[in-house]
Amino acid sequence: MTSHTITAQWQEIPDDADDVVLVQGGFRSFRCACAKPLPDRVAAELHAMETGQCSACLGSADQEIVPGFVRRCAACAATGKRDVQLVWEVAQSEAEQLITSALVRDTVARFEGPFRLSEVADLIRLELGLPVGRLPVGPRVRDLLRAMEAGGELVMLSAPDELLRGTSVVLYRDPQWQRITDA
Repeated sequence: MTSHTITAQWQEIPDDADDVVLVQGGFRSFRCACAKPLPDRVAAELHAMETGQCSACLGSADQEIVPGFVRRCAACAATGKRDVQLVWEVAQSEAEQLITSALVRDTVARFEGPFRLSEVADLIRLELGLPVGRLPVGPRVRDLLRAMEAGGELVMLSAPDELLRGTSVVLYRDPQWQRITDA
């Protein structure tokens, strides 16, 4: 049986590197134990899918977002397996259908003052009768809260929990927002 362990090595990252490209898999070279040429991230993802591995973590169960910061892969529930990743992608699509902007907006309207992502996600999970782990409620709510923030409906009150690459790539664990009211 051929081993298909895909590894990624960091290349030198210029100071003016595009942080979106960096976080999405740039500035890395890829290699598989089977010696198949993997010239870029796309080739590595395709090879991972062909060999039944998660295309997000390339089968490792971990994702190194920036050099030195590793987190467990959410796309495959840290299994490294493609089948688990596909189930999770279906759950994400279902969450997008169930958890709408209107639902999040109505839930946020219940708060008089600041609120945390986890509080909104818990209320929505309760309202929809979803057990923990059934759907990616937190990530979907986070995305909609960020969209509301970008639209000028909310202001984020939290400082980042970690600076991963200066102030351009940051991590928030349970951010806090507040509604912007008409004065």
